[in-house]
Amino acid sequence: MTLSLNIGNLFNDSASHALVDELRKKNTEKEILEFEEKFNSKNEKNLHFYLCKFLKNRSISRALASKWLFIIINNKELEIQTLKN
Repeated sequence: MTLSLNIGNLFNDSASHALVDELRKKNTEKEILEFEEKFNSKNEKNLHFYLCKFLKNRSISRALASKWLFIIINNKELEIQTLKN
């Protein structure tokens, strides 16, 4: 199944389920960061917005959301540190 990464303003159930499926497929840090970069480049809202929305609505587990958010936040912090130096 191919996921259209351009979700746009409308976030319907099928797009939501497809995104959750994609989140569950990615296991390594590299896969997660590549997916985040691709997703963010094609959508108005960044992936972390949807992760938080899924977490609030209990569409994904706390473990999955925390794994993704931890990797994304650590990567952003590394980028900031690199720019400071």
